[in-house]
Amino acid sequence: MNAPDSHPPAAGPGHRFGLNRNIAVLMAVILVVGAGEELWVRFLPAYLEDLGGGVWVVAAYGAIFHLLDSVYQYPGGWAADRLGRRRSLVLFTLAAAAGYALYLGPHWAWVLAGTILVMAWDTLTLPSLFSAVGDILPPAKRAAGFGWQAVVRRVPTMLAPPLGGLLIGAIGLAAGVRVGLLVTIGCSLLAALLLRALYREGPAWPHEPVRMAGVWRAFDPRLRRLLVADVLARWAEGIPKVFVVLYCTQNLGLSAVAFGGLMTVQRATNLVAYVPAIGLGHRPNRKPFVLATFAFFALFPLLLANVTDFAGAVVAFVAAGLWEVGEPARKALIVDLAPAGARGRAVGLYYLLRNLSIVPASILGGLLWRTAGPAAMFYAAFAAGVAGLVFYTIWGTQRRPR
Repeated sequence: MNAPDSHPPAAGPGHRFGLNRNIAVLMAVILVVGAGEELWVRFLPAYLEDLGGGVWVVAAYGAIFHLLDSVYQYPGGWAADRLGRRRSLVLFTLAAAAGYALYLGPHWAWVLAGTILVMAWDTLTLPSLFSAVGDILPPAKRAAGFGWQAVVRRVPTMLAPPLGGLLIGAIGLAAGVRVGLLVTIGCSLLAALLLRALYREGPAWPHEPVRMAGVWRAFDPRLRRLLVADVLARWAEGIPKVFVVLYCTQNLGLSAVAFGGLMTVQRATNLVAYVPAIGLGHRPNRKPFVLATFAFFALFPLLLANVTDFAGAVVAFVAAGLWEVGEPARKALIVDLAPAGARGRAVGLYYLLRNLSIVPASILGGLLWRTAGPAAMFYAAFAAGVAGLVFYTIWGTQRRPR
């Protein structure tokens, strides 16, 4: 199997800060679909209840979401390698559009069934998007390319939910969500047209007919070490994740509005964090950026365990927003170290293993919350984050492959 590439094929000339025609098309697609989804996605649990589903139906939706978020990764990578980046992106975008149409159904069961298709956009497309950046941009510009993708992905999360809330307030929950779904279907069809008309797939690495076990054996040892550290860092996030809102509203006594403000602080900090990632992404040493991300994963639960008021919570959520400072570098490093002939499958396998590994984290968080209290839960998360940080400090790769 091919080693990590030094001179990847490119579909167009690379430009400063990791921008060119194909990257711009991908950014437009991410922005268009994301703007549609964010109109209604945060209201989906309430929509399920409105359709007659109880708490267990909402729980089933969450379980399906997280299961597919793991198991779809490798098939998405196989399609990216076998069908090509553009064809797989178009196929999965249209599949998601069909899922949004099922969400329009009159019963909660339609939503659960539709989620199987809707997750095609959230998960099956990820290896294609990663692989496209690896194909289009040379190693020095990949972090910037991922930074731009992340910026346009975050913009709808700040702007669209309030619009969705206004829509629901004006015409009701079910009608508002359905209008948002119709908008999203239109956005998905537009995204598919943009990909077919404007994305130019350049010469690709030859497809290697290797199975999943072969992809794992071909993993660069540096990629395996990154995976171990990444899993530990995500445990720091996953242990307290679903309990953060309860801690803020119940233990700290913050209102729902105040908690919403904290989420806005986090998202705004996300955007600021991408500035150094884009401006300095050309530097050959990705390790400091990756270490910074792992450090903030560890710092957030430590800070939250020791705050007593809203001002302290703001500081903690700024730290959470700074998680993203090294994410473009980490994603670029995955692409750098992936075998060129099986890049999509390598990315898919990486995320399959990572996401499955952190499934038990929330269970541990619940056990600690019930038996030892929130503080113990947060300190366990901090310990996991520190373990990931120390592991990557000692064994992490220093420079991207040339």
